[in-house]
Amino acid sequence: MRNIVVTPMTFEPVYTQMAEIVERKGTGHPDTICDSLAEEFSVELSRLYLEEMGAIMHHNVDKALLVGGVANPRFGGGEVISPIEIYLVGRALSEKDGKPFPVEELAIEVTRKWIRENLRNLDPNRHLIIKPRIKPGSRDLVDLFLRFQRSGEVPLANDTSFGVGYAPLDDLERVVYETERLLNSDEFKEIHPEVGEDIKVMGVRIGERMRITVACAFVDRHLASVAHYLEKKAEVKARVEELVSEIYTGPSEVFINTADDPEKETVYITVTGTSAEQGDDGQVGRGNRVNGLITPYRPMSLEAAAGKNPVSHIGKIYNVVAGTIAGRVVKEIEEIEEAYCYLVSQIGKPINEPQVCDVKVRTQKEIRGVEELVKKIAEEELEAMPETWKGFIKKEFSVA
Repeated sequence: MRNIVVTPMTFEPVYTQMAEIVERKGTGHPDTICDSLAEEFSVELSRLYLEEMGAIMHHNVDKALLVGGVANPRFGGGEVISPIEIYLVGRALSEKDGKPFPVEELAIEVTRKWIRENLRNLDPNRHLIIKPRIKPGSRDLVDLFLRFQRSGEVPLANDTSFGVGYAPLDDLERVVYETERLLNSDEFKEIHPEVGEDIKVMGVRIGERMRITVACAFVDRHLASVAHYLEKKAEVKARVEELVSEIYTGPSEVFINTADDPEKETVYITVTGTSAEQGDDGQVGRGNRVNGLITPYRPMSLEAAAGKNPVSHIGKIYNVVAGTIAGRVVKEIEEIEEAYCYLVSQIGKPINEPQVCDVKVRTQKEIRGVEELVKKIAEEELEAMPETWKGFIKKEFSVA
């Protein structure tokens, strides 16, 4: 076994504690925009390398910065005065044996495509300035990346780092996640085009009572007045309350845009559906973890998974695989109620040989009764880890 240990959870479950906090930043949040663009760039860069060279070359394009613009929203339709600036920064192979790769051109193309497909009120040609800054990688990390390719063996970890995952989601986590997914779904936008993509959901549970606070950017051109805004805001609130009741049977409250001051006509309207037009800036790594949530009461890694190469970068691979292991353990072993998984790498060692794979489980049985089953699942996922990159290229894993 590859340093796999199975240990019992000796602490109180999060969902039975007196308080819990869960957050999700939605599609149009400036931090999520940065994560999404970095990841899309990595995916398309990987596909370019595969097509041109037959293998993914070393790259880490995991730094992105969004500098908010200036806008003048008003009922019936306002204007963007100064565009949003997006910097895509990282390291990537841009030339091989005299053959150049259009790395920075690809970054611009990918950004415009993602914006068009995901932020329906933001024009990538008029509202954006895209500034890629991609330089060659350091020789030692490039050589480390190429070493396993020449040998045809398992990729070597490019960092000493760790990844974590857990399963299953509890009620508060599900409510927060599903609320944002509902409000940003195509079906919801067909009914409510006035709802923008910049949606942040904060869930707080005290005892059995849930409080769900939603910050939702409304689009000004779909609204005629403050009264119209308040009417649509009430409709959104009612739909979220309905969703919460479908998931959670306990007492709950829903709040939408609590900073509004209707008497002063100060309400959350935007021209583009995102606060990036003026109210906020963004950066990779400040948003959701790979399970789509920010969960301070759960194990979390500070690694920014988005944009890291999918072949050997532990900050990306280990977080996804740890979540997969925990999910399988809960799903496949009936006696286990909950699982956490922690993986730690060592730079230069095969990615599927972690220093430790610690799977913590909550079960009413003796740990010896499930230990071998847990180890078998972990062993299978570690064995398959060298192929995990394919899932990132196919966009089977979310990192935002």
